[in-house]
Amino acid sequence: MTYQNFTIDTDDDGIALITWDMPGRSMNVFTDETMSEIDQIIDQIAADDAVQAAIITSGKRGSFTGGADLKSISGMFDEFQAAMMKNGEAAVANLFERSGRMSRLWRKLETCGKPFIAAINGTCMGGGFELALASHARVAARSAQMGLPEVKVGILPGAGGTQRVSRMMDTQGALQMLMKGTTLSAESALKMGLIDIVVDDDELLEAAKAMLRAGVSPVKPWDEERFKLPSGPVYSPAGAKVWPAVASLYRKETSDNYPAAKAIVKCVYEGLLLPMDTALKVEQRYFTEVLRTTEARMMIRSLFVSAQALAKGARRPKDVPASELKTIGIIGAGFMGAGIAYVAAKGGLNVVLIDQQQAAADKGKAHSEMLAGGLVAKGRISESEAGALLGRITATTDYGRLAEAGLVIEAVFEDRDVKAEVTKTVAAVIAADAIYASNTSTIPITSLAATFPDPERFIGIHFFSPVDKMPLTEVILGDETGDRALAVALDFVRAIQKTPIVVNDSRGFFANRCVLRYMNEAYDMLVEGVPPAMIENAAKFAGMPVGPLALNDETAVDLSYKIMKTTMRDMGEDVVDPRHFKLVETMVNDGRLGRKAGKGFYDYPEKPAKKKLWPGLKTMFEQQDPEAIDFEELKQRFLVTMALEAARTIEEGVVVDPREADIGSIFGFGYAPYTGGTISYIDGMGTAAFVALCNKLEARFGERFSPPPLLKEMAEKGEIFYQRFNPDETSTKVA
Repeated sequence: MTYQNFTIDTDDDGIALITWDMPGRSMNVFTDETMSEIDQIIDQIAADDAVQAAIITSGKRGSFTGGADLKSISGMFDEFQAAMMKNGEAAVANLFERSGRMSRLWRKLETCGKPFIAAINGTCMGGGFELALASHARVAARSAQMGLPEVKVGILPGAGGTQRVSRMMDTQGALQMLMKGTTLSAESALKMGLIDIVVDDDELLEAAKAMLRAGVSPVKPWDEERFKLPSGPVYSPAGAKVWPAVASLYRKETSDNYPAAKAIVKCVYEGLLLPMDTALKVEQRYFTEVLRTTEARMMIRSLFVSAQALAKGARRPKDVPASELKTIGIIGAGFMGAGIAYVAAKGGLNVVLIDQQQAAADKGKAHSEMLAGGLVAKGRISESEAGALLGRITATTDYGRLAEAGLVIEAVFEDRDVKAEVTKTVAAVIAADAIYASNTSTIPITSLAATFPDPERFIGIHFFSPVDKMPLTEVILGDETGDRALAVALDFVRAIQKTPIVVNDSRGFFANRCVLRYMNEAYDMLVEGVPPAMIENAAKFAGMPVGPLALNDETAVDLSYKIMKTTMRDMGEDVVDPRHFKLVETMVNDGRLGRKAGKGFYDYPEKPAKKKLWPGLKTMFEQQDPEAIDFEELKQRFLVTMALEAARTIEEGVVVDPREADIGSIFGFGYAPYTGGTISYIDGMGTAAFVALCNKLEARFGERFSPPPLLKEMAEKGEIFYQRFNPDETSTKVA
């Protein structure tokens, strides 16, 4: 029998090698066709007396599977929503049946009577790792990475993942892995007992065959009569030590914001009380329940579908040929410039890293040496690969070395005059068709482009700190930026494996406008007398990764002061709340500049002591009684103020695609991921309900919560952003 996506070769020992290699795709994914073929293959292997065992592997170099197909996921949600309008009960029943297909298939493989080994040759995520867990043994290449990341996109492992992991390792470790969606190296998975052996990449198949020749049971341990759970029965002295700690772990990891995480805990708890087949049915029910939540719908749309579409260049001008960047220039070898140099070299580009002094340029390159050394220590890259990476970076003071650069990125001090001088110097030496980009966080690109001879070749590329860890870049179009500049910028961002959002020019662009609202709301709360600890906790319980005061310390309090002064100089003193300015000015004058100074809104004692809020904050403002403060309202204020600013950027044409506001807010500053992002927070609630909430907050706290005309109009018409601003119809740029 022949298949579209698989080949089967049986050797003289009766071992069938099943190779998954989808034509026309760079990565194997699960589609309806793939699932049907796997179903037929299991039947074929089980029925063929000449086949004693099977190995399933991938024909894609460095990748077993990336998981589910985007169109399949989106289609299932769309079909369910349409079916709910006709017959809700039937729609839920159909969703339940569809959601259990993969689980039934892996259970069929598990109980087919012949041993299967998963030979994991690279990335193996989601349903693919659940396939591996259902196999009777697992061998992984040393470079492989695997995991069950479903909770990160709002769902749970629904094809047996919660049940098999919790039967293969200790309960607390299993829950921690499942609730974090941890990506595991091959060595980590081995230590956890989730795979059996790790070998060099070129030894993978031979190792799998050797395992089969040595004997692999076709019966899984949990199907044996005397199977014992790794942490003991749920209702036992051992279990009594585990489960009380689970509630604390759950609250710590989720703040009770993620339905999928709660469902994972329930799946594991209830499933471990039951035989496997019944436990899988429990998992299927919870999976179906989670799929129906607003959080799952929004998270899958933003963090799975939209993120991948943007990363692949959804906003790239279609008629501009692909650029072939080989060398880029970076001006400024400080922390940001050094970080950009590292990710560019890691992406295979040659980098000319320039600073005024050779010592400063060398220090910038040393940053890459440190990061590359860390990867070597962790086994992520070899010594030779690290050496090649560093060899691609030239640290120099010679601007003439920029002649071969197809893209030059200015990453100097956030000062208009300093940037202007650098721009003039670079313009005199670069090629006539080279693209010039400014890494600025707030200064409008159009004004910076005024000092460059060809504004069509001038663009903004705003990186987030630390560059090597933050997944987002903000690409900013000036009034005269051309399509080629945009295309080159997006090609560069893709080469360094970041996710871009494209925005039109505005002071603060998108991300910083929203972040400043977050910090300003914290300033307002301080002025009102809300206890600082309550402010920080409210933000974290709302779903933010770090409180606004801690974030302000990380970005530097004196930077906030400089931004305020620049804004007042450019736009007038009335645009900055004088109470906020006085607060920040007082902090700066007292030397409380943030973490870099060892003191800011927090005090930073020598390690291992932990940071703690500065007691002096309480004495700056008269404190309210905490019991009289509505904690839920504090949470709402943080989420609403940032969502309102995101809506304003769309109204002003700064952001033209709602996907970019969502991805920009989550990837850029950690906006409560369970909402799906700032715009999905509004859409998920419903525009009318959001406007009503804004009106309520405006009545209590002032006009900063006033909904803009666009939101009021949408509320009256019953519209949502993803309906009014259809991403599939988004143009590259708003005139």
